[in-house]
Amino acid sequence: MSRKRSKSRSLATQALYQWQVTGDDVGEIIGGFLAEHPDKSYQPDYFQDLVRGVSTGLDALDEHLAPLLDRPVEEVDLVERAILRLGAYELLRHPEVPYRVVINEWVELAKTFGADQGHKYINGVLDKLAPSLRPVEVAARKRG
Repeated sequence: MSRKRSKSRSLATQALYQWQVTGDDVGEIIGGFLAEHPDKSYQPDYFQDLVRGVSTGLDALDEHLAPLLDRPVEEVDLVERAILRLGAYELLRHPEVPYRVVINEWVELAKTFGADQGHKYINGVLDKLAPSLRPVEVAARKRG
């Protein structure tokens, strides 16, 4: 299950990156990925939820991220921007996934797709974001 979800996140990163670069219709991009990956090595519904969720909730996600960034959202590297937006979305909309798992998954994807030290940036931003989006869970972890 978790391996499939990891693959879904990886594909979502690539799809969102493509959307940010091309500006193509997100539905067409999703359709293309689904056609290219008809296998069962990932969760297509989760992949679609991540990509659609970020594309439709972009302004709200960027509002959560902006105060934590050292530069405007639009100046963040495209791969890192995609990963930060996806991580913020998953923290916000998928409380069933522990926040530490969310952060670790996106950090690992930053190591795969991002710049040399980009994963440290991703870790720092998502770690600061988690308490505002998951206050009860973060507080419980710190106590326990």
